[in-house]
Amino acid sequence: MHTLCEILNSKLSIDNSAFFRDKVPASVSRNLKSKYQQRAYQQEALGRFVYYWEEHKSTQKNKPTHLLYHMATGSGKTLIMAGLIIYLYKMGFRNFIFFVHSNNIIDKTRDNFLNSQSNKYLFAEEISIDGKSISIKDVNNFQVEENNHIQIIFTTIQGLHSRLNSPKENSATYADFEKQKVVLLSDEAHHINAQTKRSKDLNAIELEEMISWEGTVNQILNSNSQNVLLEFTATADFSNAEIKRKYSDKLIFDFSLKQFRKEGYSKEVKVLQTDLPPFGRALQAVILSQYRRKVFEKNKIICKPVILFKSRTIADSQAFFQEFIDGIRNLKSEDLLLIKNQKLAAPIAKAFLYFEEQQITLPNLVTELKVDFAENKLLSINSKEESEAKQLAVNNLEAADNPFRAIFAVDKLNEGWDVLNLFDIVRLYETKNISSSKLSKTTVAEAQLIGRGARYFPFRLNHHQPLFKRKFDDDLENEMRIGEEFYYHNAYNPEYIKELSRALVTIGIRASEEEMKRPIAQKKLNSKNLNRKSISIFPLKRKFYSVHLNQGSSEESLAFDDVLDHSQKTFNQKVCLLDFEYPIIRKAIQKIPFYQFSNLKKYISDVESIEDLYQHDKYIGNVGLQIENFTESHQALTAKEKLNITTRVLDQIANDFLKLMQINE
Repeated sequence: MHTLCEILNSKLSIDNSAFFRDKVPASVSRNLKSKYQQRAYQQEALGRFVYYWEEHKSTQKNKPTHLLYHMATGSGKTLIMAGLIIYLYKMGFRNFIFFVHSNNIIDKTRDNFLNSQSNKYLFAEEISIDGKSISIKDVNNFQVEENNHIQIIFTTIQGLHSRLNSPKENSATYADFEKQKVVLLSDEAHHINAQTKRSKDLNAIELEEMISWEGTVNQILNSNSQNVLLEFTATADFSNAEIKRKYSDKLIFDFSLKQFRKEGYSKEVKVLQTDLPPFGRALQAVILSQYRRKVFEKNKIICKPVILFKSRTIADSQAFFQEFIDGIRNLKSEDLLLIKNQKLAAPIAKAFLYFEEQQITLPNLVTELKVDFAENKLLSINSKEESEAKQLAVNNLEAADNPFRAIFAVDKLNEGWDVLNLFDIVRLYETKNISSSKLSKTTVAEAQLIGRGARYFPFRLNHHQPLFKRKFDDDLENEMRIGEEFYYHNAYNPEYIKELSRALVTIGIRASEEEMKRPIAQKKLNSKNLNRKSISIFPLKRKFYSVHLNQGSSEESLAFDDVLDHSQKTFNQKVCLLDFEYPIIRKAIQKIPFYQFSNLKKYISDVESIEDLYQHDKYIGNVGLQIENFTESHQALTAKEKLNITTRVLDQIANDFLKLMQINE
């Protein structure tokens, strides 16, 4: 039996990919803020609901509507909510409940829905439907009927459960939902699946509490056959059989973080390891952040890059907050010179080189950093009792009048934090006892936080470039690549980086080996091609190619590459060609005429594309490289070195192939 998502997916085809997008009414688009240029997948997300409501829902006429949007962190779930509110208003709904498990997310969403002066306000300046001016009201109950306006109760799931089961004056009651139809909007919806999942990770009290929350939501939903429950999450646990079964007829759109990344909507994620103590790591991040800001300014782009300093405990965070204040206040040119004279990863080296080219002396840089990272530009956000002003500030970091450059936290920002100008996270603690089999909860949480930081900061240098996508994947030397890169700063710990890499594959922010080498459907060879002696298996006799590394280039930061031996001797390193980034492989292929697709097709009739050539292990996807002449100065290969090595190896492969073809003729 096909799932709902599979049924809807079948409506799409290469020739009609806009099937759902074309169904979004103009009344929805024009009532969202004009600066939100809806991305294709966002239009599809809205159009899928319109299709479901108007054409597919006929089989559920006497049932409440219950649907799930499974969408990546940063993909704009709240914008989808806003669009659905407008559409459902037009369909006759007036009462909405937005609920989530965290007050922090409540405050942020209330601001996005109600505060027209907010930088992240989602609606048009004036909401107009069928010629009527509509307002959005924040209410405690639905006892006053509104025919012309949108009423929203903003609450935590805990608060909703409490007010319904221990009713107080002027609060909502179960009876309200029997009389009036309501739309429930559940954000971070994976938190209300305890009864379905019965998670072993919860203690008895937590499980009972969360089961009661799910029960409350279900009771509201089923109190009126016209009610609607729309769930939104980036982390649905479809590996759990019960969860998968529950949502088989409810999952309306699945846009995973993996798909989000593959389509270019995220920053490129890299790791920068160092043996420096915490403040030294922090100072490197500060230097990189200031370099990034200068490059943005040079290209006339307004961006204030932000750093997150993450500690293990609140006490540690508070202590480092003071250490950072003192360290920046007492910063001297000699401190920067000490960093500069160390073995530097490529981005830090580029930063210092850029400062020199722009004639920014170390004393001048010290002065800048003391101003830009002064105490009044720092924000500690750890306690549950944080002020409302702090909550709004940390959720509005992109605003022109927001001064903060650095955030200090433990885990308060792990969910619901919507920030695009976060480019660096500095992990201030170390990990021991890495498990070789099972990912730790801590590492998975850290990978999810990285996924949050990987949200793309929208910019473009001209109107021909896409605003919301990476633009420089194939332009390795463009200085603006630093504006599309996110760095995770960590103490030198190869085992932890391996585990983190596994976790990033799990959540989809990094490609897996299987994804890079996925099988591709074969086309039948036609007789014409067979007569030309074309062959279906790439005839590599050698599986390893040796390349001598020319020394003298700058170092690259680690981007989840294998960690190299740092001994004093010269040594060889074995890697897979696909360990190198796709843009590098593509650029190398473009340099060699043999790999022009029209030429390649003459010899290998069943190759589907250039990507097929280097992703499939029956062609060159499993080619290994032995890179000779590594020395202690190499933590990792630079982009230039990788490009040079890849070009030389691909040239050798082409020559081997042509020689073999000559023998067979």
